Amino acid sequence: MTASKKRPGVGRVLLRILGLLLALILAAAAFLTFVPLLQHGSREAVAGSADWMARLNGGLLLSDINLPGSHDSATQYVQLAWFSRCQDRSIGDQLEAGCRYLDIRLGADGDRLMLMHGFTKCKTGPLGGALYLDAVLAQCYAFLDAHPTETVLFAVKQEHGDEPAAEFQRLLDAYVQADPAHWLLTDTIPTLDEARGKLVLLRRYADEAGLGAAAGVPFEWPNQKGPGDLSHSSEPNANGGYTLWVQDRFEYEADDKWTAFCNGVERNGAAEGDVALHFLSTKGTATYGHPFRYARELNARLAAHSFAQSEFVGWVVLDNVSAPLAEQIYETNF
Repeated sequence: MTASKKRPGVGRVLLRILGLLLALILAAAAFLTFVPLLQHGSREAVAGSADWMARLNGGLLLSDINLPGSHDSATQYVQLAWFSRCQDRSIGDQLEAGCRYLDIRLGADGDRLMLMHGFTKCKTGPLGGALYLDAVLAQCYAFLDAHPTETVLFAVKQEHGDEPAAEFQRLLDAYVQADPAHWLLTDTIPTLDEARGKLVLLRRYADEAGLGAAAGVPFEWPNQKGPGDLSHSSEPNANGGYTLWVQDRFEYEADDKWTAFCNGVERNGAAEGDVALHFLSTKGTATYGHPFRYARELNARLAAHSFAQSEFVGWVVLDNVSAPLAEQIYETNF
């Protein structure tokens, strides 16, 4: 008699299934993290991009200067990059390329602040650890020391965590007080001469800690409605002594987003001293989008667009900001 082959036990089958599931999860995580690193915008350099503000009249309010910015500025390396990566270069490289508005999202990690995009953590490299605020500030300080005619608008939002706003403010203020010479702390929009060589803190939260002018310029607006609202317009938001006009429709598909962007530029009601803020970034209508796909299309439309000097005043915030796109924006000042 021949011995019958033994069937694998139920436990062994389950282990094989779990092993396969684990392998699929790891493969998906690797895809979502590393494939986006192969996607890049323009790497073309532009002469003078690091010092373009030197050509401006220092008596201008920053609100009267057309300047480029980056959305979710610290996401060059970030968890779940397929959904979360909005920039393909470091903050230092963005500043060298001409970017002057940084979108800084922070969450507390003990007594330190780390860069976040939603619930995902920004990283120091593809396999690096968490990116903390001191590393970002070091890049900003180094840039400003090398280019003292420039300024950097540092727009901070509490992105993640359940710390009270006052505690978040105290954590942030500790970073500022570690090197106060590099900061201009004011609750009004300053002139360029006042801000040259410094970071200007814009706060997207209430001054719960009661810091007054040291809390920074109030810079708050509510999340704008999603794809069901196709009003395609900027919305006014009172922020103390000025009005902030914002178009930040981050759940639109490309065509609607482009319409919203153009309408925001052409039809905002900003008066002298007000700020007009125009986001070209979007994730689309899906719950979790792929920002690079939209940036590629929308940035190409921007590159082919001509702005009328009389209508174009504001700060323009992009995904995958590049030196040629930054130049297109800041050259409207001249």
